[in-house]
Amino acid sequence: MMYFARWKTAAIGAVLLLGVLLCLPNLFPASSLPDWARRISLGLDLRGGSYLLLEVDLNAVVRERLEGLADGARTRLRNANIGYVNLSADPAGRRVSFRVRDPAQAEPAARQVRELANQITTSAGTSVPDIEVAAAPDGTVTATLTEAGLRSKATGAVEQSIEIVRRRVDETGVAEALVARQGQNRVLVQLPGVEDPNRIKELIGKTAKMTFHLLDEGANPAAGGAPPPGVMFLPGDRAGAQERYAVRRRVEVDGGNLTDARAGQDSRTGEWVVNFAFDSVGTRRFADTTRQNVGRPFAIVLDERVITAPVIREPITGGRGQISGSFTAQSANDLAVLLRAGALPAPLTVVEERSVGPELGADAIRAGMISLAVGTAFVFLYMGLAYGLFGWFANIALMFNIVLLLAGLSLLEATLTLPGIAGIVLTLGTALDANILINERIREEVQNGRSPINALEAGYTRASGTILDSNLTNLIAMVCLYVFGSGPVKGFAVTVSIGTVVQMWTATVLTRLMVAWWYRRTRPSELPVFQRPGLPLLERLRRPLFRVFPDNTRIPFMRGARIGLIVSAILSSVSLAIAFYPGLEKGVDFKGGITMELRTPGPADLARLRSAVSGLNLGDVGLQEFGDASTVLVRLPVQADEAGTQTAVNAVRGAAEGVAPGTRVLRVEAVGNRISAELFQGGLLALGLSFLAMLLYIWFRFEWHFGIAAIATLLLDTTKTVGLMVLFGIEFNLTTVAAILTVIGFSANDKVVVFDRMRENLRRYKAMPMRELVDLSINETMNRSIGTSVTLLLAALPLAMFGGDTLSGFAWVMVAGIVISAASSVFIAAPIVLFAGKDRAPPPPAPAAGARVPDKRPAAPSPVGG
Repeated sequence: MMYFARWKTAAIGAVLLLGVLLCLPNLFPASSLPDWARRISLGLDLRGGSYLLLEVDLNAVVRERLEGLADGARTRLRNANIGYVNLSADPAGRRVSFRVRDPAQAEPAARQVRELANQITTSAGTSVPDIEVAAAPDGTVTATLTEAGLRSKATGAVEQSIEIVRRRVDETGVAEALVARQGQNRVLVQLPGVEDPNRIKELIGKTAKMTFHLLDEGANPAAGGAPPPGVMFLPGDRAGAQERYAVRRRVEVDGGNLTDARAGQDSRTGEWVVNFAFDSVGTRRFADTTRQNVGRPFAIVLDERVITAPVIREPITGGRGQISGSFTAQSANDLAVLLRAGALPAPLTVVEERSVGPELGADAIRAGMISLAVGTAFVFLYMGLAYGLFGWFANIALMFNIVLLLAGLSLLEATLTLPGIAGIVLTLGTALDANILINERIREEVQNGRSPINALEAGYTRASGTILDSNLTNLIAMVCLYVFGSGPVKGFAVTVSIGTVVQMWTATVLTRLMVAWWYRRTRPSELPVFQRPGLPLLERLRRPLFRVFPDNTRIPFMRGARIGLIVSAILSSVSLAIAFYPGLEKGVDFKGGITMELRTPGPADLARLRSAVSGLNLGDVGLQEFGDASTVLVRLPVQADEAGTQTAVNAVRGAAEGVAPGTRVLRVEAVGNRISAELFQGGLLALGLSFLAMLLYIWFRFEWHFGIAAIATLLLDTTKTVGLMVLFGIEFNLTTVAAILTVIGFSANDKVVVFDRMRENLRRYKAMPMRELVDLSINETMNRSIGTSVTLLLAALPLAMFGGDTLSGFAWVMVAGIVISAASSVFIAAPIVLFAGKDRAPPPPAPAAGARVPDKRPAAPSPVGG
């Protein structure tokens, strides 16, 4: 297998060339590229912008349908001369009910209501009504919205909302905005480059449902009491005014018939107005209404507020009109935008908001690039010095690994976020794990006396199974994170997954090709895997300069098996205890609330800011200096509802501006109760399912006690990591869940390598006592375990030191998890396998007196991997 046919070499070269070509568009501005070019987009946390998650109020959809049904029933019953009482809509029960005075007319009344049903098409292609109408013997008629009708209204409302929000956002001129459906009743809006999304939130959150109604001149809203049937009391739209209008429920002309709306100035008064135009249907209805009601007031209603109620002086037949009021240039333009885009079928509420200013995004990019550069330099040096020529081959493969990773992200047109950069940095460490396995196995084969070509062949062949097993466990963790994660965390999972798949190919194929070329050119008598005295300087530099763990060790690790398990159990128990009390410090993702990062023009006056924000009555307010004297982090508790969350954000912004004019909002994270509960549940599901999936995989690939040992160890590793988070006050949020899952993947990877060597030794030394076999396997794999841990630490430490405040918690959790996982492979997983597998074979029979028993143990165990 060290021979590569020309077509294989050409195919490998083509893959590498394609990877380079796919990366090239990222070096040029998007405006200069053709439409077919694919490139990576920067996430909002890197280039600045806003992420809004809007929720469609489906209760309002149901309420509107039932009110329309009740209004239609009222008209039909009156026209059919059917007397009735107690006609009302019950949104909670999803029904409209009334009682006819004459029970004999119950069935005719039910027929009248059935004619108001809307026909909907089911998934089976059949047409069914959206309401069920039943008549009781006492004359009570009930019309209930069916499940099919409810689903149809909900689906239609969400799809219509998405289209209208997209049109409204496009009208504002935001480039590359993303509007997409998320879940059953939510709309995701991403606004790149928008530092303060407040105005756009107001635009896309307004229902903007405009209708034209006649006023009821017989009702007096000032007298109080309930409005008469068919009438509603609505407030006026002028600020500070207390006037109310008695508006007939019947819609004379619907705003859905508008074809255009533009802001302008009245030629007579100079005030700002909105000029509108109807389509043919709206023109006819508007002309009929104004012709039949000359001299009567005519109300223009927007979102259940009367904008204006002029008296009709003469018929308006041209299909054009004008809305006047206390408009400014911006408010008139905003209303025109809303009317052109159309009315939302139901109110939209911002349930989650994450905004990052461009300044903070630039800082994040700079921190990420520094971490990537430093991590790359450390990892390259370690591999070159620890493995010599073969280590430098691995470094070349690592460079192409990063190129192919970026090519994959470009092909998917993925969005690169700050956690995504963290994923690339971590790929530096994990990508070399396979190379370490191969190099250690080659070294072992040379020690066993194989020729150079046979050692190379055996090294790559025997390490391939272990590489597959160890990397699949990491992929399992990333799949769980992608399925149950949210936002940028999904990008992290995608990045690590692509990097894992690519590194398996570069380690087993690309490095093998480079080694094959080198071998054919040099035909060495021995492989440069040992450092020997007396060699020329150039030859010494091609060989490893140091070993992390000494060769030929016989450390009896299992003598401390019971102590290791007891200490681990105690530490995990204490970690669990402090996780409940005083408890993990949940981030805004999981407990809800608001986090705002503000930057004042000069050093922040924390006392005045705290006083101003505390006076807003928003609950317990936390303020602290964040990074430097001019940057302040503000934390607010979760508000009573999502609308209150947005009100609180705006109030804090205004208070900070009042204390320090010119204050900039660098970052906003606002998460409501329901979203935080969903994110928390998703994070726990990701952790739980990753444990279960790894248990099943290891159980399938190994014996049952290996699976039990792996899961028990992963649980103990996780609890200790959580305990350290409590001790050092690291927030428990989506990013640290990603770190914990990455630690789980690495920990399982490390255990699989040790288990694989145990399984191999079980087949090779059938009569060896289990305790000695476990010690032998650990000694043989120690260099691989420590080597992979060192490369991961070298990649994670720069992220912790230079990655900025956003990623510091993530990186330190990674560092702690790496150390814990490396120790647990020896002192927890191996003892569990030892005690669970003691009965794997009977001990050899005692030799007869004077008999000689051949020693079936290896003469000198070597610390090699795989």
